[in-house]
Amino acid sequence: MIRSPFSQQNILKTCVFFAGTAGIVCEYVLSTLASYLLGNTVLHWTLVISSMLFAMGVGSRITRSIENHLPAAFVAVELVLSLAVGMAVPVSYLFAGWPETLTVVLYSFTGFIGILIGMELPLVARINSRYESLALNLSNILEKDYWGALLGGIFFAWLGLPYLGLTATPVILGFINFLVALLFWHTFRREMPSRIWGPVAAAVAGAFVCIAVFAKPVVLWSEQRRYVDQVVYQEQTRYQMIVLTRWHEHIWLYLDGHQQFSSYDEARYHESMVHPAMLAAASRRRVLILGGGDGLVAREVLKHSDVESVMLVELDPAMIRLATQGSPMAEINGGALRDPRLTAVEDDGYHYLQASGELWDVILVDLPDPRTPALERLYSLEFYRLCGRHLSRGGVVVTQATSPYFSRDAFWCIVKTLEEAGFQAFPWHTHVPTMGEWGWVMGLQKGPDRTAEASEGAKHGNEVIKQRLRRQAERSLPAVRYLTPPVLESLFVFSPDDIPDTRGLPVHSEFQPVLHKLYSRGDWALF
Repeated sequence: MIRSPFSQQNILKTCVFFAGTAGIVCEYVLSTLASYLLGNTVLHWTLVISSMLFAMGVGSRITRSIENHLPAAFVAVELVLSLAVGMAVPVSYLFAGWPETLTVVLYSFTGFIGILIGMELPLVARINSRYESLALNLSNILEKDYWGALLGGIFFAWLGLPYLGLTATPVILGFINFLVALLFWHTFRREMPSRIWGPVAAAVAGAFVCIAVFAKPVVLWSEQRRYVDQVVYQEQTRYQMIVLTRWHEHIWLYLDGHQQFSSYDEARYHESMVHPAMLAAASRRRVLILGGGDGLVAREVLKHSDVESVMLVELDPAMIRLATQGSPMAEINGGALRDPRLTAVEDDGYHYLQASGELWDVILVDLPDPRTPALERLYSLEFYRLCGRHLSRGGVVVTQATSPYFSRDAFWCIVKTLEEAGFQAFPWHTHVPTMGEWGWVMGLQKGPDRTAEASEGAKHGNEVIKQRLRRQAERSLPAVRYLTPPVLESLFVFSPDDIPDTRGLPVHSEFQPVLHKLYSRGDWALF
């Protein structure tokens, strides 16, 4: 063991700290990218992280064969890593139109980058072993790496993904690796075996500048190819990718690549979701909307003159901003989020209900489909029971329930779960041309005049609820484009082949989560 200048050891550990920061953020970037471009968040997030950890083990093993020139090897690893990290996102986007090829490309980057990251710590630890005993060496090196990982997690969650997005974040990561290489090269320059490092570093810097310049245009070009129509707005938030497209005078909203509405026919969806619930409720004075950050559900709710207050709870503040401030969404929703009767808060719907002590007459749950475990929690038995505790006497809860045609088992699982939560469940559906057949489920509180058997009858077009809602619609249905009283009555009619044997369907709960699996096995390829 030899003595080293204090500054040299500090620089070595500083390099480990920032390499750890870049490494963990790179894992998150690739996992997010795979989830967005390939779908199936749970599968690809898990596989990317696992594959990278395995590749890191391979990289660690490879360092066994490096016996000499350890500082030069580390500098080479960092230079190559900076290019690989910078190229991963734009190159993956180039292949976004071919899922099978994209899978190979993205996981190849994952493996290659994982190998390079896995080589970092063994090389640094062996260099640092000149100056510290084994115990101090390992503890100091691992400590700095783990601290760097903490900084990386904070950076990705609070700055990288919501503000820099998947385009700029990898460029910054690659630049960090490049700076680590330069700092290490300068610190151990006397041990470098040749004079080629200057030209090599200059060449890498030039390539990196090209990546930084062309990354955004490549990503935008690829994003446009993913959509049929012109992309007019794109934003990666902390929670999702928001994309607006335009065709003639019509606007489409996509969240993480999945259509949420089209102004061409959104009235069919939002009128069908809102007005049956508003007509069925004993009172309409106080309404809670969970999700619905685009303001379109709120627009329909506020058409009822007896509504006194509306609380809209939206997780993503970017959605509220877009729906309020001069975007096409603000025009489509008719300025609903600026109505003095409405209050918008940024929160998770489940958390908001847990913390609230208020009661509402109508609760409208307008959330994306249960594509992930995080989303399926808001379709659970526990969540619906929580909703029930926040309903006033005669109150109603309604949830969008995906497609009864393309995802039949998931739809009827939601019906069964609402029934298990203590509601009479009344499902209905309509055809939305840009989305296909779509459905909702209304939960009515059970009472002396509402027997549990009525919910089974509702699946076949329960005559009592149909007639009741038609009478209400003829008296108090506001101005609508689609939902006339006869159409309203027809929503509750299901053909026999639309209704499975629900006795074999499980109830979806937090302790037995099944909805995501049922949804994933739906026949979405038919649409």
